[in-house]
Amino acid sequence: MQLATIHSRALDGLQAPDVTVEVHLANGLPAFTLVGLADTEVKEARERVRAALLTSGLSFPSNQRVTVNLAPADLPKEGGRFDLPIALGVLAASGQIDPAALQGWACAGELSLAGELRPVRGALALALALRREGSAQGLILPRRSAEEAARVPGLRVCAADHLLDVVRACLPGDAAQALPRALAPERAAAGPGPELRDVKGQTAAKRALEIAAAGGHSLLLVGPPGSGKSMLAQRLPGLLPPLDESAALESAAVLSLAGLFVPERFGERVLRAPHHGASAAALVGGGAPPRPGEISLAHEGLLFLDELPEFPRPALEALREPLETGQIAIARALRRVQFPARFQLIAAMNPCPCGLAGDRRGLCHCTPEAVARYQGRLSGPLLDRLDLQVEVPALPPETLLAAPAGESSAQVAERVAAAQARQKARQGLLNSRLEAAALESACASRPAAVDALLKQAGSRLGWSARSHHRVLRVALTIADLAGREALQPGDVAEAIQLRRVLGPGG
Repeated sequence: MQLATIHSRALDGLQAPDVTVEVHLANGLPAFTLVGLADTEVKEARERVRAALLTSGLSFPSNQRVTVNLAPADLPKEGGRFDLPIALGVLAASGQIDPAALQGWACAGELSLAGELRPVRGALALALALRREGSAQGLILPRRSAEEAARVPGLRVCAADHLLDVVRACLPGDAAQALPRALAPERAAAGPGPELRDVKGQTAAKRALEIAAAGGHSLLLVGPPGSGKSMLAQRLPGLLPPLDESAALESAAVLSLAGLFVPERFGERVLRAPHHGASAAALVGGGAPPRPGEISLAHEGLLFLDELPEFPRPALEALREPLETGQIAIARALRRVQFPARFQLIAAMNPCPCGLAGDRRGLCHCTPEAVARYQGRLSGPLLDRLDLQVEVPALPPETLLAAPAGESSAQVAERVAAAQARQKARQGLLNSRLEAAALESACASRPAAVDALLKQAGSRLGWSARSHHRVLRVALTIADLAGREALQPGDVAEAIQLRRVLGPGG
């Protein structure tokens, strides 16, 4: 009777609970049994492991009863990540490798039928979870996954291309050949993106875009088709400073969970733009096991929702809590998984069903009731959470042809970086993330005229307490862009004007 134990790691959201792979060989009718709440992908490992061992010139105990237990038994396991530890467990239990060589290491990797190691989903998330736990375990991963995990400093990560590479590292005595340490690729410089000066005219919309970038504020662009709403949204990433190392790792870890992480784009802000037919589950996440949705894939980046009223109402309403908390909890009957969702929302919509409301040629024939129904697809609570609501009018051809070249993205990005540096020096985070108490502290030196203006506007426009705080945050960002230490009435007046396209007082 032989027994071997190999350690691996599962994925549970951004957590990586320890999984003990126990392999037991016993006499009896030949069988290969896998237990421990494994899904179909994991159960299929039996055939992959058997073929990989035999094609690699290793022995498989075909004349014995092989039992593999993935503990703990109540933790769901999914994916092909357990192929490698199962194969190593079979080899250790049958005496072909030294199990002591794997003490202190966790293994994960999918096997091909020829024994080659294929990358696994969520390697970076796994490495980040180990660092949060303070675990001393090292990781043995397929090369591509190992290079991904090696971006997390302070971890022992070794890379392997084939099952035989790991077997040679586990041979007894001097015959062992150590696996190479994995090295993360160099962080590539971001290429040039869409240029802001390509957008002709639209001075007010460009100003709103700069304010949104400087303070991390949500933005709604309202205008007819072809007025430049999508062009403006696509140029927002080019106005933002690069992510710091911690934020870049968090963003990449969520992308890694979905298998969307591209090493060459590490550190770049993500711009997710789902189609307006996306369901609530597609936006917030779901499935079995739960996977991150678009709002989590846009973590530390941008979420662009074009044709906002065309999205299903439940999908839009599901955005309300993440916009406030920066995270989303997906609850199922047997599992509850939490994903980060600190994204910046940029949305665009037409003013009416035909999109031509306000056209100077009078081409719109939508009735006021039709316009109200169309705009009413956006609930008051959702609009209340949008910091900036800006009109993007259609410009006549003569205006477009005569419009001078505006500022470049680099020029605006320089002001945005200076404003964000001022915010982080004052309070450690962007204005859009300020809690009420911290917001009052940051605006403590404002003159009495500011309070009088806020009180008058709030009373006339029927603001909620949330609206009051959001206007104050936007006004603070406007002051930061101007380099002022204290709010001025002009800052508040501009913030009010940038919130009046839709909703109460719009």
